Amino acid sequence: MAAGRPRAFDKDKALEMAMRVFWQKGYEGASLADLTQAMGINPPSLYAAFGNKEALFRQAVERYQARVAAYGMDALALPTARGVAEAMLNGAADLQTDRDHPQGCLMVQGALACGDEARALRADLAARRAANVEALRVRFERAKQKGDLPKDADPAALACFIAAVIYGMAVQASGGATRAELQGVIDSAMQAWPS
Repeated sequence: MAAGRPRAFDKDKALEMAMRVFWQKGYEGASLADLTQAMGINPPSLYAAFGNKEALFRQAVERYQARVAAYGMDALALPTARGVAEAMLNGAADLQTDRDHPQGCLMVQGALACGDEARALRADLAARRAANVEALRVRFERAKQKGDLPKDADPAALACFIAAVIYGMAVQASGGATRAELQGVIDSAMQAWPS
C-alpha cells in the first residue's frame, strides 16, 4: 500500500494562523476564505488536516489555552492568594494588549456573536471559562484554609470577581484600551482585595 502524499504545509503554523483569525474575527466572523488565506492552504487541505471549521476552532482554543493563556496556570502556583489574583490580572492585561497579536481574549470574543448553529461552541467556551473560575475558587479556598485569606472571605465570590475583571478588561482591550488603562483597572480591583 502506497503512503499518502506528505503535507505541503506546517500544520502547527497553520493552526497558529487560524487561532489568530478566530481571535480577531470570532467564530462566525471568520470565513473559510479568511482561514484558508491566513493558513496558506486550500479548503480540502483544511478539512483533511483539521476537520470542519468547528473542529478547527476547538483546536485553536486548545492552543490558545495551552500556549497563549498559560500565565493562568503559573499564577495558580504562586504562594499567596493576593499574588495569584495580581498575577492573573497582570497576565491577562499583558496578553490582551500585546500588539503582537489580536487584542482582547479569544475565550471571550470567540463565540459571543454566534447564531444558533454555534450554540455548542458558545457552551464549550462558557464551560472553559467556568473551569477557570473553579480553579481560582479552589485555589482561594486553599488559601482561606491556610489563613492566607480572612475567615469571612468568600473564595467563590473572589474567583468570580477576578474572572469578571479579566473578562471586562478583555472587552476594553478589544476596543483599544491600553496596558496603562488596564493597569488602572487592576489597581482599583486590588484595592477591593480582602486583607
